Amino acid sequence: MAKLRHIAITVSDIKREAAFYETVFGFKKHRETDHSCSMSDGVMNVTLLKFRSDELAGDERGKDFVGLHHLGFVVDDPVEMAGMDQRIKDNGGKFHMQARAGQNLETKYRDPFGIVFDVADPEESWAGITI
Repeated sequence: MAKLRHIAITVSDIKREAAFYETVFGFKKHRETDHSCSMSDGVMNVTLLKFRSDELAGDERGKDFVGLHHLGFVVDDPVEMAGMDQRIKDNGGKFHMQARAGQNLETKYRDPFGIVFDVADPEESWAGITI
């Protein structure tokens, strides 16, 4: 079974957006760089992103897009993970890109409506981020 791991939102000002989630919802920062901030309320992770270039943004929306960027799912059953690509494609999804950022490895897809999401094995993705 896949579990929703994070919601990634691209923002124009990471510090201001992080302060909003800390103050309003009580989120705690787990990891912060000059271009990302991973936060959690103890149940869900929210990752705030500010891409430095259109290429790093990874799709046609580019670095200046602000809004929901993608959803992230973790699949902790290796057998289920092995069949995930075909199951996504059989149900109208399309491969988008393979992504690796530091220790994080995930495969990104688009659902039948074009919404980007990623699936990852918890052993290979988001090391050190726990909810």
